[in-house]
Amino acid sequence: MPKNYHLKNYDFFLILFAAAISIYGIIVIGSAKESVQSRQVIGLVIGLVVMVILSLIDYRSILNFYWIYYVASIILLLSVRFLGVTRGGAKRWIILAGIQFQPSETAKFLLILFFANFIMIHRDKVSRFGTLILTMGLFLIPWYLVYDEPDLSTSIVLICIFLSMIFIAGLSWKIIIGTLAVAIPVLVIGLMLVLQPNQEIIKDYQQTRILAWLQPDKYSNEEGYQQQNSIVAIGSGQLTGKGYKNNEVGSVKNGNFISEPQTDFIFAIIGEELGFIGSAAVIILASLVVVETLRIGRNASELSGTLICAGVAAHIGFQTFLNIAVATGVMPNTGIPLPFVSYGMTSLISLFMEVGVVLNVGLLRLRERDNVRF
Repeated sequence: MPKNYHLKNYDFFLILFAAAISIYGIIVIGSAKESVQSRQVIGLVIGLVVMVILSLIDYRSILNFYWIYYVASIILLLSVRFLGVTRGGAKRWIILAGIQFQPSETAKFLLILFFANFIMIHRDKVSRFGTLILTMGLFLIPWYLVYDEPDLSTSIVLICIFLSMIFIAGLSWKIIIGTLAVAIPVLVIGLMLVLQPNQEIIKDYQQTRILAWLQPDKYSNEEGYQQQNSIVAIGSGQLTGKGYKNNEVGSVKNGNFISEPQTDFIFAIIGEELGFIGSAAVIILASLVVVETLRIGRNASELSGTLICAGVAAHIGFQTFLNIAVATGVMPNTGIPLPFVSYGMTSLISLFMEVGVVLNVGLLRLRERDNVRF
């Protein structure tokens, strides 16, 4: 450990929870698609190494380069437009040296760092009209690049991260209530408009997914196919599941009724093979990561540390909710991975980078407390 840090101050609970849910994911990926399991193991090892390195670097020195992170996130998202490959009607990935890379996953981390420092600098004016417009304008640029890929699910998560951070920064309740008074009717009207024929607000496939969610029987053989099979799989697992890597003919996984089960619909595999107990274990572990992150943020020595933790907790919490909501039919199919669990090296490494910075927030507070004491 560096000279100014003490091993006793390291938050091993957060590391334990994050590593445990990641190992859980690797095990399930072995059943969903065994051929990619080894890559996820490599992603976990790299993620843990990067996490440790970042945890030992003063996060305040990292935030000094916050504008670089913002520009880098824009460049990464723009690279998708020029170098991206299209899959499933969306251009979200680029391939570098034979490795598939999703820039939006790294952009989440970079934008959390940027807004943590930017909002802290303007914390006394966060509720002023000019500051609010500037902050929202800076957010909307990368948000639109993600939305236009198109990647509606990630754009929703980015909104949740941004709103959580600006709320924690002390945004006036008058602005919050006023915004909700306008936003709720607009969302209702917007939903009605996107369901109309020949609408141009969202992509046709996105409209079809919403219709499939509202009318599952009508679209059971089309866009609603995956989601309905996911619900059946989770329900069939009952309390303890059908067993890890079972050979049941009636298994949704064994029948290939869910495409790419190692990513967006991995929760369906968990529900079918490990049942309610296995599903609850994922939710509990994810919740523990979020709660521990918020605890560190609550005790941070500076607002920027609190905002980093708020952004990371919002990212993990909202994205976990969104993925499980889709898998269980609570929300339309948006196509988003389950944090720490779904296959994806970019996502896993980016998540551990976030955890590394959060760990340093906790380490720095405890180091300063010890310095004051002695």
